[in-house]
Amino acid sequence: MKKMQPKVATYSLIGFDPETNETGIVVQSKFLGVGAVVPWAKAGVGAVATQSFANTSFGPQGLDMLEKGMHPEEVKNHLIAEDHEKELRQFAIMNANGETAVFTGTECYDWAGDRMGKFCSAQGNILLNKETVDALVETFENSSGPLAERLLSALEEAEKAGGDARGKQSAALFIVQEKGGYGGYNDRKYDLRVDDHKEPIKELKRLYELHQLYFSKPEPGDLLVIEKEVLKEIEVNLISEGLLDQHYNAYNVDVKEALKNYFLRENFEERWQEEDKIDPAVLTYMRAGQ
Repeated sequence: MKKMQPKVATYSLIGFDPETNETGIVVQSKFLGVGAVVPWAKAGVGAVATQSFANTSFGPQGLDMLEKGMHPEEVKNHLIAEDHEKELRQFAIMNANGETAVFTGTECYDWAGDRMGKFCSAQGNILLNKETVDALVETFENSSGPLAERLLSALEEAEKAGGDARGKQSAALFIVQEKGGYGGYNDRKYDLRVDDHKEPIKELKRLYELHQLYFSKPEPGDLLVIEKEVLKEIEVNLISEGLLDQHYNAYNVDVKEALKNYFLRENFEERWQEEDKIDPAVLTYMRAGQ
């Protein structure tokens, strides 16, 4: 009797942006905490997406081989060479140049398949149809803008095209870039996970928007001068928050210190301005709190 294996249904997309040197993976699954299993990536090296009875050792092993200069096809062949359950596996590999290789075992549950595109690779198993994988590639190839938004759009379109035959549960977005992490101390530009949710893709997009609010910097041309009505609104909010004890009607040392305390308390340090200006996104956030 054939051994029963857990049915881990997943669809994912690896993508690369040659202009920013970002490499990323987006994934959705009817599986708890897919972000802890499928996506593996390292800036300047590449990415691995391992799924369908996933062998998570393929992630670090694959990245190590890529870092040593092996082509994705070579890495793929090495990973399956001694894997006695390879026909249950599905995984994709991309190097730092955006070159890809993908493997879908013959015993992956239907519908299972993959498609490589320009600077991307899509793969899925236990899907309703192949159009899910097609939507991942075609949406990515025909889109522009930040890599994160292209990957998220592709995931949305894939879900509309069919998605996971068993439903939805978790999703993740993982993007690496040299010094792209918080404070520039690591390469994890985005590491967002929805572990258990009725609408994981929508929730993942919400987390991405929050990440943009907290960790991106404003465009200089968008900044508002702190004077007149803007100043008055800031003072009202700071008094309401208990950070200011009176109206000064001037952007003096006390108001500036109170405003800076607000920024730090709310984790908006990436958006703080030493000059007499404020990020409109933070002002909008302040208004919502009232």
